[in-house]
Amino acid sequence: MEKIRGFEVVKGYEDKGINLPVRKTKYSAGYDIEAAEDCIVPSFKKGMAPTLIKTGLKAYMQDDEYLKLCNRSSNPKKKGLILANSIGVVDADYYGNVENDGHIMFAFYNIKEEDVEIKKGDAIGQAIFEKYLVADDDSAEGERTGGFGSTSK
Repeated sequence: MEKIRGFEVVKGYEDKGINLPVRKTKYSAGYDIEAAEDCIVPSFKKGMAPTLIKTGLKAYMQDDEYLKLCNRSSNPKKKGLILANSIGVVDADYYGNVENDGHIMFAFYNIKEEDVEIKKGDAIGQAIFEKYLVADDDSAEGERTGGFGSTSK
C-alpha cells in the first residue's frame, strides 16, 4: 500500500508504548495526540521558554501538505495550557530529518499559578492534515537541514 499521510513512532520511542493518533468521531478534523512521557509544565514567569512536550511521533504527508498542531479546547481552562506559537506547523520535509527523525513536540506555556503535571498518555493536542497553496512567483528550492525550529536556518 502506498503511504499518503499518517503517523509513525520516531526512532528511540519504538518500545515506549506510543499510541498512534486517532480521530474520535467520524466528522472530527483533528487526530488526538498524547504525551510520550511524564513532564511538568511550570507556571509562567516572564522571560521563560515554552515547555516542549514530546509525542514520540512523526508524520508523513504529500509535498503540498502540512500538519497543523492545535491546542485542545479544554487545555486553557482546565490546565492553563496555551500553545506558545498559537498553532504549530509541521512541514512535509520535517519527516525523518537527520536531527530528530521528525519528532513532533507541542510548545506550551502554563498560565496557571501552579505547575501542571502531564502524564504519559494524556491527550495534549490535536493534529490536522491540510493542503497549502504557493504564489505564482514562488521559487523556494532550499533543503531542510535540521529538526525542530530549523526552517529559517
